[in-house]
Amino acid sequence: MTPHLVIKGAAKAIDFYKSAFGAEEINRMPMPDGRLMHACLKIGNSASPSTIGKTHATMHMYVEDVDQAYTRAVEAGATALMPPQDMFWGDRYGQVVDPFGQPWAIATHKEDLTHEEMMKKMQAGCAPAQAAAK
Repeated sequence: MTPHLVIKGAAKAIDFYKSAFGAEEINRMPMPDGRLMHACLKIGNSASPSTIGKTHATMHMYVEDVDQAYTRAVEAGATALMPPQDMFWGDRYGQVVDPFGQPWAIATHKEDLTHEEMMKKMQAGCAPAQAAAK
């Protein structure tokens, strides 16, 4: 996955990424008025999760139908990690790992909850596991 960043003041951001993270500028395409339209940077060795044996991030995406998206991903070759289920924070949520080792979280937002409502649902959901551990 290659992230695309849309940043006001992109040239200054590139200078920062070079200074702070050792980014290498591959190319830069300015528009006729001088504003930056596009640039490519490389930071580090750009290794994939399968190359380094672990990952530092999970891609998270919201979709209209998490169950359908999860099934589609598994049928396409992803490894099922966590089947979609209703979560205490108001999302229906599942996880897969793609064939290249990258984890993906897939969710459909179902309801808006207050912090107090989320905490109550979390505690209720944890109660059966706590009882079983005794």
